[in-house]
Amino acid sequence: MTQIRTGLLAYGMSGKVFHAPFVATHPGFELSAVTERSRKEAGQHYPGVTSYDSVEALLADDSLELVVVNTPSNTHAEFTRQALRAGKHVLLEKPVATSPQEVRELWDLARQQGRHLLAYQNRRWDSDFQLVKQVVESGQLGQLIEVTFRYDRFKTTLNPKPFKETPLPGSGLLYDLGPHLLDQAISLFGQPRQSRKTTGRFRAGTQVDDYFSIQLLYPGFTVTVASGLLIADPQPAFVLHGTQGSFRKTRADVQEAQLLSGLSPLDPTYGIEPADQAGVLTVAGGNDVKTTTVLPTQKGDYTGLFDAVYQTIRHGAPYPIREEQLLWQNEILAQTDDVWGL
Repeated sequence: MTQIRTGLLAYGMSGKVFHAPFVATHPGFELSAVTERSRKEAGQHYPGVTSYDSVEALLADDSLELVVVNTPSNTHAEFTRQALRAGKHVLLEKPVATSPQEVRELWDLARQQGRHLLAYQNRRWDSDFQLVKQVVESGQLGQLIEVTFRYDRFKTTLNPKPFKETPLPGSGLLYDLGPHLLDQAISLFGQPRQSRKTTGRFRAGTQVDDYFSIQLLYPGFTVTVASGLLIADPQPAFVLHGTQGSFRKTRADVQEAQLLSGLSPLDPTYGIEPADQAGVLTVAGGNDVKTTTVLPTQKGDYTGLFDAVYQTIRHGAPYPIREEQLLWQNEILAQTDDVWGL
């Protein structure tokens, strides 16, 4: 297996938690370089990694084959352009863009440069979503009627990171968690026929949206994806109703918490949900007799995304997160919305 020498454009929370542990442990990659403008911490965890003072210096490293663009959202497009023009493949964090036009321009540039531009939509590999996918594909619910995906939190205080709370392109909850929820819905159901979006600002002093609800219309059923930062009693993250049954599941994927605690993706306990967070499937049979089954999840593992990145770069395999899916996502995110607030 020929390793892909990889550099991270930032070594903040995203770099430390979602990228470095996988690049460092996956046999197909070598964590070679990071950008650290001030504190030099990467070498303490990954001896031998080169720490550059700037993005420009890292992109000038001709030994790097792949660059992870994991910088603030409003810089994604420009750093991706720079990386592609420097001859690098790019793994791009969400949001991949702040408009449909930007999606088209970035992927067109990647084709012109003969490089792969790959979106980092890791929540497809969450344990809870994997179970939802399994239930949908099993057909046990019959014809779907109503689907709801939620990602709720309760955080009254503003984020201390200025770029998170400043009204810049890609800021706010819509562009933070919206890409996750929309990608999950689109990966399961495809392009919706219509969509309607509502956003809100409810925290004291906020300048960016901290609530959104998006209704997606599919043939015969609707999907709602929603998120809020002032949800004191989070509801089940996944609720699906069909003509033959219903399914509900809490958001219980443990990967982010485990990675934050320093657990390695190679640990045998990695990605395994608590048993009491299982999904609940209720199916109606003859004479409307209902049967309820508790469904445990399989292991969640973001390594699957890095497997896909490796197979695409080294062997030209189709990448599962497709350009048209990202375009549909950004068309929905960018559409005119109803705005509510205090």
